[in-house]
Amino acid sequence: MSECPLPDVQAGRLPPADYTARFGDATPPLTAAQAVIEAERCLYCYDAPCQTACPTGIDVPTFIHRIADGNLRGAARAILEANPLGGMCARVCPTEELCEQVCVRNTEQGKPIEIGRLQRHAVEAAMAEGVAPLFTRAAPTGRRIAVVGAGPAGLACAHTLARQGHEVVILDAHEKAGGLNEYGLASYKTAGDFAQREIRWLLSIGGITVQPGWRLSSAAQLEELRAQYDAVFLGLGLGAVNQLGLPDEYALKGVRNAVDFIAELRQTPDLSTLPIGRRVVVIGGGMTAVDAAVQAKLLGAEEVTMVYRRGPEAMSASRDEQQWAQTNGVTIRHWLAPAALQSVDGHVNGITLSHQHLVDGRVKPTGEQEVLAADMVLKAIGQRFEESAWAADAGFALQDGRLAVNDMGQTSLPGVWAGGDCRAGGRDLTVEAVEDGKQAAKAIHFQLSKQAALAALA
Repeated sequence: MSECPLPDVQAGRLPPADYTARFGDATPPLTAAQAVIEAERCLYCYDAPCQTACPTGIDVPTFIHRIADGNLRGAARAILEANPLGGMCARVCPTEELCEQVCVRNTEQGKPIEIGRLQRHAVEAAMAEGVAPLFTRAAPTGRRIAVVGAGPAGLACAHTLARQGHEVVILDAHEKAGGLNEYGLASYKTAGDFAQREIRWLLSIGGITVQPGWRLSSAAQLEELRAQYDAVFLGLGLGAVNQLGLPDEYALKGVRNAVDFIAELRQTPDLSTLPIGRRVVVIGGGMTAVDAAVQAKLLGAEEVTMVYRRGPEAMSASRDEQQWAQTNGVTIRHWLAPAALQSVDGHVNGITLSHQHLVDGRVKPTGEQEVLAADMVLKAIGQRFEESAWAADAGFALQDGRLAVNDMGQTSLPGVWAGGDCRAGGRDLTVEAVEDGKQAAKAIHFQLSKQAALAALA
């Protein structure tokens, strides 16, 4: 019989008013005065390292200079010209590892310009209700492109193509567009329903139709798309979640994927109705693990522990993310790997953890184990490309289980491009997915324009 206590999972652990306060904006927006003061700290560097470090190549000195001059619309245009999802990226991008890390103010003084918060300040002003659109569409080309997946890569691709006058149909399996921006990020990063506000802004350019409830799952479906459209872009994400490989992993109540937990939390209108364990263990060391752990704590869990099989330096969650988790009462423990699940009456009530160490550069168990009480176990150990089986049958070249593409996102199939997490390589960042979609759109537009020119000469 297990020595762990009986499971304790219940909703409404907090007073109703606490949920709104706890899940409010993690980083309050800058006031107009704060934004100007912060912008004036910028040195407006020539060959600015911050711009080089941005995967989408935003002209950071220019937009900051425009903020200092009070030109928020011009600042937003500089941002969104390079990154059509600049608002969400300002909220979730690991700026501390990208633009702000290489900021000259950081390297010289240890305090970078708050580039992310300034970017958010400008973009949200431009996206406010009633503000005139920043961009208009080119003349209609008569070409139609299918974009499969309404995540960051697909949305960026669609918006870039629509600006060029093409008609775009976005096909997505979910009820709402947004992909991980809508279903996979912590609520405190996207407060105020920002994911949907940004999508409304993206779609306002016109020429984009979203068709929900459509999933690409076979080579035959892909061939139909290739026949019906002038080009196809795949922003499929990953879909499948890695598992622990432990007995009873699928059978026990209280054991679930962290991405499903986050998605449910994002789509639950009344968080007081969402059950949470008193003791929660999250397996993993990435951003998803942090988002799940912190939100479990915010829902009222008394003890939340993140467990990772290596040391802190190997965690994919940034140092700031790790500190954020600890600030919110999450305990992070390293060099521990799940070995077995404890249960009572079909519900998890603990997890056996095996201590790890490095042997010749590889993680190996030490032979020591311990049991940690847990009413809920959330798995956040990475995802994999769910469509790899039929994708190979369709003729795609695969690399490390994902779609192989060239520098412009073109796959091995003519007329088909891909980007975002389903693409081989990259760091699975929102900002990189946006750049993938943008570059693929430029390549699609170039190819379609070339075809039109050749047809005109024939």
